[in-house]
Amino acid sequence: MARGAGEDGPHPVDRHVGRRVCEKRISLGYNQSDLGRALGLTFQQIQKYEKGANRISASKLWDIARFFKVDIGYFFQGLAQGQPGMAEDGAAAFDHDFPSTRYSIEISRLAPQLSNRQQKLALDLIREMTDRPEEEA
Repeated sequence: MARGAGEDGPHPVDRHVGRRVCEKRISLGYNQSDLGRALGLTFQQIQKYEKGANRISASKLWDIARFFKVDIGYFFQGLAQGQPGMAEDGAAAFDHDFPSTRYSIEISRLAPQLSNRQQKLALDLIREMTDRPEEEA
C-alpha cells in the first residue's frame, strides 16, 4: 500500500500539499516529466505526489519549493488550522474532489482583471453551465 493511503485513501494534508504542487506546476507551465527531471524522479512519482498517494518527504518538498521559487509554506496555504477529529469538532474539511486544470488556473488568474460586472457575468455563465444554483454572496 502507498504510504499516504489508509482505509479512507490518502491523508487530507498529503492531498492538499499534492494539489498545491500540481497547481503551481501547471501555473508555471511545467509538465510532470519536467518536474520529475528537475528532482531526479519519474513522472509517475510526481503523479503519486500530486494525488497524495505518496507522501512528499521534507527534503523533497524543499527541493520542489526551490525549483518553483516559492517558500515552503506555499504548499500549506489554505489548509484549515483544525481538522475534524484533530482538536476541533465539526470543522469543515477542505474539498479536493475537483482537480485543477490548466484552464481552471488560467480562469482564476484572469478573473481579477475583469470588472465586477464582468466577473458576475462570467460566474453566472459558469453556474449555468454546471447547473449550480445561485449562491448567496
